[in-house]
Amino acid sequence: MPALNMGHSNDNETWKIIEEELSRPTIFKSRESLAPEYIPDKLPHREKEIKLLASAFKHLIISPGSFSQRVLLVGGVGVGKTVTARVFGREFARIARLKGYNLRYVHVNCHRNRTLYNVVAEIARQLEVPLPQRGLSVKEMYDAILWHLEENNIYAIITLDEFHYFASIAGSDAVYFIVRTYDDAIASLKRLNFIFISLDTSKLSLLDPSTESYLLKHMIRLKPYTSSELYDILKYRAKQAFYPGVVDDEVLKFIAEYEGSDKGGGGNARHAIEILLLAGDAAEHEGSDRVTIEHVRKAISKTSREIINISETILYSPLHELMILLAIIRLLRRTGQTYVKMGDVEREYEMVCEEFDQQPRRHTQVYGYIMNLKKANVIDARTSGKGLRGRTTLISIHYGPLDLLEQYVVDLIQKKISMKQSGRRR
Repeated sequence: MPALNMGHSNDNETWKIIEEELSRPTIFKSRESLAPEYIPDKLPHREKEIKLLASAFKHLIISPGSFSQRVLLVGGVGVGKTVTARVFGREFARIARLKGYNLRYVHVNCHRNRTLYNVVAEIARQLEVPLPQRGLSVKEMYDAILWHLEENNIYAIITLDEFHYFASIAGSDAVYFIVRTYDDAIASLKRLNFIFISLDTSKLSLLDPSTESYLLKHMIRLKPYTSSELYDILKYRAKQAFYPGVVDDEVLKFIAEYEGSDKGGGGNARHAIEILLLAGDAAEHEGSDRVTIEHVRKAISKTSREIINISETILYSPLHELMILLAIIRLLRRTGQTYVKMGDVEREYEMVCEEFDQQPRRHTQVYGYIMNLKKANVIDARTSGKGLRGRTTLISIHYGPLDLLEQYVVDLIQKKISMKQSGRRR
């Protein structure tokens, strides 16, 4: 029987281009090892912090249920807060299970789940708590979680990542519910334990003094990485990501010294790893079998520390929040001004909505999104003083380059719209 003709031919130009690209050798052994969401087996220079976490939670092995522990992880962007918590949680839960204890680790991103309801619902989902179809209140969901843990003899460590963002958006009452409600729960054993991850302690100052001091009792502060520490991290990741001989020590030292806190850099491991990934992409694109210093320079020119820092913050922003951000960026670029007015942003936002075939939100929703972006330190927004007719909100962005940020936001918007449309098709 002759093969079916699927409409493709070896003479097809597009076919040839794709086949040629697929047949090209790659310098990457495991490109995903350099991805931001990758959780490695080993964390160089975070051994001390993992030891402190193990000490804080060892009661779950020695005398489980004796009390509920809370630990605050604090540090700037890219210092390893998230990955430290995830690696610790994964390994600690494994050890506990080997010793006969049913311990679960739950990691909740509070930028993605920004309301108290969403946070509690996500905890329930990850703990596989069976909830009824009818809508439950936060308290009912919380009680269902506690009952599920008690009924199945489960202990849990709950990490609330970007907790500073949750505190600023959800407010002090929601924080009090998360931090203190469990103290009042009547149970023979304390089964819930918490890790809170925050950029810095000043972000928690809006809380009432008793809740703030409660959180600060067990604090682990992560410092920015030095160049020698970043070199060790990059060497470990490069060994996982590339084939032998592709990246030499000089390349790794060059990146480490560019980013190291002792050399004037941000001490941001995420940024250093991103540069290594982009340098690898540049080398592969050129058909080179080695990553050179020149490839690193090209990678650095494509990145901006501020944009890398902000990219994770806006990753889970709603679609219209991103479209408002895009409107602000475009206005600032076009006018060349330091600040732009709220009214002008709204008009630009309407044009962005038209471009992406979306229905604009009302003024109150737009204002709410702008306040969210301000609270997340993505934009600066202030009320105009004297010199302008009437009062208006003035908006600015104090980092750049804006052309790179614009491209990143456009890509993110397109991905969200595409995911939304594919979800409808299903």
